[in-house]
Amino acid sequence: MKYISTRGQAPILSFEEAMLTGLARDGGLYVPQEIPQMSPADIAALAGLPYEEVAFRIMWPFLGESFTEDEFREIIAKAYASFGHAARAPMVQLGPNHFLLELFHGPTLAFKDFAMQLIGQLFQVALKRRGEKVTIVGATSGDTGSAAIEAFRGLDAVDVFILFPHGRVSEVQRRQMTTPSEANVHALALDGDFDDCQARLKDMFNHFDFRDEVRLAGVNSINWARVLAQVVYYFTSAVALGAPHRPVSLTVPTGNFGDIFAGYIARRMGLPIEKLVIATNRNDILHRALSSGGYVTSGVTPSISPSMDIQVSSNFERALFDAYGRDGNAVAQLMDELKGQGGFTISQGALQSLCETFASGRASEEETTATIKRLFAETGEILCPHSAVGVKVAGEHMGTTPMITLATAHPAKFPDAVEAATGQRPPLPNRMADLYERPERVTRVANDLAALEALIKERRAS
Repeated sequence: MKYISTRGQAPILSFEEAMLTGLARDGGLYVPQEIPQMSPADIAALAGLPYEEVAFRIMWPFLGESFTEDEFREIIAKAYASFGHAARAPMVQLGPNHFLLELFHGPTLAFKDFAMQLIGQLFQVALKRRGEKVTIVGATSGDTGSAAIEAFRGLDAVDVFILFPHGRVSEVQRRQMTTPSEANVHALALDGDFDDCQARLKDMFNHFDFRDEVRLAGVNSINWARVLAQVVYYFTSAVALGAPHRPVSLTVPTGNFGDIFAGYIARRMGLPIEKLVIATNRNDILHRALSSGGYVTSGVTPSISPSMDIQVSSNFERALFDAYGRDGNAVAQLMDELKGQGGFTISQGALQSLCETFASGRASEEETTATIKRLFAETGEILCPHSAVGVKVAGEHMGTTPMITLATAHPAKFPDAVEAATGQRPPLPNRMADLYERPERVTRVANDLAALEALIKERRAS
C-alpha cells in the first residue's frame, strides 16, 4: 500500500512514512493510491465483534508492511483501553429512524480521541524502532489539541506544540490543553482565529529548512492516519443497524472535513451509505460551496460551536482530488487560487461528482440552541452545540433509510451554551472533576511565523 499527494509532486510513501511526514512536501495531503475493498460478507462478519477487532480488520489493509499484525493489535488495544464505555462508540435512539453515535467517551471527551490515541501509539512504536525523535506541531479549533496532548504527553521521542486561537475555545477545551504538566507539552495561544493557526502550521511544513531541522511531524487531520482511524466507527454503527443488508445515512458536524471524509472512505470501501450529510454552523463555507460551486472564504465568525469555526477546510482538498479525477495539477491550481484570491470555483463536472456523494445543510446559532433545548425536552439527551448542529441538519435529510448523527463532543466541554439552552449545567466526568483547580501553563504568541519557529527551536533545545 503506497500513498500519493493530492498535488502530484511529492514522493510516493509507505503508510509509516506518510504518517510521520504529515503534510506532503508539495503542500498536498497524502491519500492511498487505491482503496481496499470489503465484500458484503466481510462487512456482515463484523456484526457483534469488539470495537478493537473491527478496527483491526478495517485498518489493516491500509498499513502495507509498516507494522506486524501483533504490533498493530497491541497498538489498538492500548489506544482504546482508556475509553469510558465498553462499546467505545455506543449509539442511542433519538426518534423514529434517527440514531446518535456517541463519540465522546475517550479521555478528552471528543471524537478526536479515536484517531489521536491510536496515532500516539503508532508514533511511539515507529519512532522507537527508528531511534528517532520528532517535533509535533498541531493547530486546533478546540478538540484536536487536547486529544494530541493527551496522546503524546510524557513520551520521550516527541515534543508537542499546539496552536489554538486565543479566546476562541471553550474554557474546558483550553484547560485540557494548558493543565498537563509534562515537559514535552507546550500550549500556544495565538492571536488570531483557527484559520490563522492552520496557516502558520502549513507555513512551517513548507519551510523545509525549519521542517528538517526540528524533524517536524503533524497530527492534524492532514495526517492520513487520523482519517483512517475515524473510518472504523462508520462501519461499527452501520453494521449495528443492519449493514450490509440495508443502507444507512450519516450526518456529520464538520469544520475541517476530516471526519466526513472518513465516511467517504468507508463508502468507497463498500459500506452501503446512502447519504453523507455535511452539517455546518454559521461558518458555512462547505454548504455554500456545494450549493453554488463557489468555495469563497468570508472570514470566521465566532459561534457557540467553536470547533467548527473554520473557513479553510483542509481535508476538502482530498475530496477535490477525487472529484477532479485525481488530477494533482488541477488541485494545486485550486489551492493556489485559494491562497492568492481567497477562493475558487469548482468545475461543473467536479461539483456534480461531489453532489452525488455529499449533501449539506447549516444551522444558525438560534437553531443550534433550539435543537439542544428540544432534544433535552423530548428525550432527556443533552447535546453539545456541535452535535446539535448535526441533529438539526439531519432532520432536514431524513427518509426511510436509518439516519445516524455523529455526536462529536461531550456536552460538559461547552457548559455555558448547554446551560443557556436547557437550564442544566452538564458536569464533567469524575476523572476530570478537578480540571478547574489544576494550574495552567500557556504561552501567548503573535501571528508571526518567524517568532513561532524561534520559540519552537528554543523550547526543543531546553
